[in-house]
Order: sequence, then C-alpha cells, then structure tokens
Amino acid sequence: MAKIFEQKLHKIDESIICVDLELVKTALSSKINPVIEHGDKNKLASVLVVIYGKEPIIVMTEKSKHLKLHAGEISFPGGNFDPVDSDLLETALRETREEIGLNISKEQVLGQLDPVITLNSGFTILPFVSIVDEIKTLSANSEVENIFHIPLKSLLKTMAKDTEPTHNIPQEMYTFEFENKIVWGASARILKQIANRLNS
Repeated sequence: MAKIFEQKLHKIDESIICVDLELVKTALSSKINPVIEHGDKNKLASVLVVIYGKEPIIVMTEKSKHLKLHAGEISFPGGNFDPVDSDLLETALRETREEIGLNISKEQVLGQLDPVITLNSGFTILPFVSIVDEIKTLSANSEVENIFHIPLKSLLKTMAKDTEPTHNIPQEMYTFEFENKIVWGASARILKQIANRLNS
C-alpha cells in the first residue's frame, strides 16, 4: 500500500462550519443497536470512535507492522467479534480496553454509525461513538504501534478523493491525512460519515 502515500490527493471543498464538543455530541448521538443483520459472507468486527476535549480530539491508532491483517494502517481501536462478547458493542469496548488501555462503559457510548466493509479482509465493521470530557494516559498493547490524539476539525479538513487504482470498488472512496500518514479504507469511510453528520 506504499503507493497511497505517493498519490496526488484531490482535495474536496467541504467546509466544517463549526466543530465543538456539544455540536459533535448532537450530530453523532443515535439509537444503539449492536447487532448487524448480515449473511455469512463477512466476518463481524466493531470499533470505538473516541472523541474528547473542549476542542474535540479524536483517538486513532497505528496498527503494528507485524500483524497479518491491516498492518501499519491508521484505524480506530476495535477488532473481531468474539463468541464471549454479548454483542458488537461489548466487542468494541473490550478491544479498546485491550489495545489502548481505555475503559469506556456502555453508558458513555452515545451512538453508532453505519456499518462499513473492509476492501480485502472480508469484515463488516460496526462503529460506535463515545464522547467524553477528558481521558487519562493511554497505553498501547502489542497490536498497536502508536496512539494518535488528532484535532477533529483539522483532520476532517484534509478529506480528499482516494485515487489509488487498487481501491476501485463500486463506492466513493476517501482519504484523510495526519502528520504525513494517510487514513484510507474503512477508517476513512467512518470519518466521512462523521463529516457528513457535522455538515448536515
């Protein structure tokens, strides 16, 4: 996937008028239904979008380069549904705790986004959203190379069309950029949903 770092990004002129924590809470609040009705084609997974701070900061991770799937990609904490989990929300909370040492309760989850599908690994991912006032120091496990605290407004302003030829699928694709790192694929489609809600 090295080519994506070399591509010329086609910037999209979509202004985020105002991004404060109360607006984000309002825009991203929704009914929580931690079940996906799907066939047996894709494996199930979930992630947790964690946003905090007066000037909203979003937490993302860089996957370890030794992983078999999605190595080195920028993503949200989360992972595969495990039969021990009661539902996909519990999966997202468990994986967030394991990957970055952050304990979020179900009561702190205010909504969810539409499921997204990975390009090559065959996962359907259900994203949940938690917005908190602040977070303590985080600690990465062996699956995580880095933890990023990214200003939400500046990240969304980097949205661009994904022109990488290997990503040609029957839906519009996007990228976002942070410190010369490219967010693409399922994580970028999650960010695009957030941008859409903030602009609606």
